[in-house]
Order: sequence, then C-alpha cells, then structure tokens
Amino acid sequence: MNKTNRPRLKRSPQLMPGFVREALEERQLMAAYKSRPSYQQNDYLGWINRARHEETKRRRLSQRLEELEGGTRYMKMRWSPPRRARRPV
Repeated sequence: MNKTNRPRLKRSPQLMPGFVREALEERQLMAAYKSRPSYQQNDYLGWINRARHEETKRRRLSQRLEELEGGTRYMKMRWSPPRRARRPV
C-alpha cells in the first residue's frame, strides 16, 4: 500500500472524462463507482478512454452504468463486494 492507504495500480492511472462523471452523477451512481476497488475504477476508465469512436465510448459507458446499477458484475463477469468483518455483539 502507498501513503494514501490505497493499493498500487499496475496500470497507469486514468483520468475520468467529463461525460463519464456527468453520467455517473445523473444516474446517482458515483457512490457505487467509488465503492468499487481502485483497479476496477481504473480499468473501466482506461477501457472507455481507449475507444477511438464516440459511439464505442458511449456503448462502453452504458455497459459500465448497467453493471454498477446491478452491483454484481465487473467486465461482464460475476463480482461481489468483499464481506466486511462482523462486529462482535
């Protein structure tokens, strides 16, 4: 872990394009996005950013938004958030 207590990414950190931020805020999914591991956030941004055509970027963003809404998918694969340690009663 680095100084910010976040895991280091193996890939270069990606910047979030404005249209992605707007879509996340419009559909009230920013919290769901931020709750995902940093590698997932970075992978999706890189995947969207690498598209050469605007239509492809929009299609990839649409997939990402649907997966965030469902909460159980990452790049079309099953995913579940890590279980938190239970507090003793």
